[in-house]
Amino acid sequence: MLIDAVGRAGGRLLYASDHRRAPVYLGVETPAGERIGIMAYPFTATHNVIKNRPPDEHRLQIRYGGESTWTGDHRLGRDAALVDTTLVLGVHRDADLFIGLDPGLYDPLPMGISIEFKQVHVDAAQASGWHVFERDNITGRRRPDPRAAQGLEAVVLFQPHRLLDYVRLERQASDLHLDPPLRFAAAEQASSPPPEMQRSLPSLHDLEQQFQMTAPEIMEMISDRRRLTVAVRGGVAEHHLNRVLSRDARVARHRSLDEDGQHDFDVTLVDGRFARVECKNASPQRYANGDIKVEVQKTRATQGDPAGRFYRRDQFDIVAACLYAPTGEWRFVYRSTARMEAHPKFPDRLAPLQHVTSEWSDNIADALGGGPVSRSRC
Repeated sequence: MLIDAVGRAGGRLLYASDHRRAPVYLGVETPAGERIGIMAYPFTATHNVIKNRPPDEHRLQIRYGGESTWTGDHRLGRDAALVDTTLVLGVHRDADLFIGLDPGLYDPLPMGISIEFKQVHVDAAQASGWHVFERDNITGRRRPDPRAAQGLEAVVLFQPHRLLDYVRLERQASDLHLDPPLRFAAAEQASSPPPEMQRSLPSLHDLEQQFQMTAPEIMEMISDRRRLTVAVRGGVAEHHLNRVLSRDARVARHRSLDEDGQHDFDVTLVDGRFARVECKNASPQRYANGDIKVEVQKTRATQGDPAGRFYRRDQFDIVAACLYAPTGEWRFVYRSTARMEAHPKFPDRLAPLQHVTSEWSDNIADALGGGPVSRSRC
């Protein structure tokens, strides 16, 4: 099915490795004549009736070989030169669909697990050829922390004729190690690629327009940060927030921090007030009532402390929520932690999920005083 998808996507297969060994390596010539390499880790997806499971549930199983080999360290193969693209795919023959997973979240491969998704997602993908959704990423006996720091992962279901579009998306997402909210937004944008992009695979510079940053700015932003994983995941949002603070006439000075356990910015206003600011990416999916959702909790839990993953209200003063993922605009709104919802079990901690409402402000000065929100771009 994977090899057949190359032709259905308009490409020409130049080489295919033995499908009985993973990864499956494909050499492909795109319709534009570009030659690319794909390292794919395919897994079987099915829709079987299982006792005590929902009848509309489909299941992708991460399994190779015998169960005795699953406890090993199964690292993904990656091209250090960033020429070949690594894919982790579910292959759903009955539905004629691929299920695209984030390689960054499945390295090493968690052998033996199942990934469930619903018939409604399959229907949407079959209707349009491309469907993006968020999936809860919960802990388990083998994994005390969620695979995705945000607790959610972005999953793409697509038909075989969109294979090269998905390779294009994965190349973009992997180059900048996009976190799930930004990956979701990029995948949504890729659902209808512009005509000039449909016949070729862009390299990193195509992200300049999407992020409204130059290529040197993107690379400098990545290289300047010591905490590489965290910096790349949130670096784009922090970069834009730094721009906003630099242009805000109410800000006298600000300083970006790069220290473990610290907030993201120290900000001093012209009236002398000081604020510790934490930058967070909003979720691409809203609450049922239309409110934007932002997750405010630490990446990892503290061993032996059930409240350790939740921020104390006094750890910083302001949360700056980047609204790119749900709105497509590099815009921020702000809220004082003194006015944010408390955790239902730990009243001195912030609730991990917060509603972004009209009570959030469009600048730090008003947030400290509870000012109203307005629409402004970075």
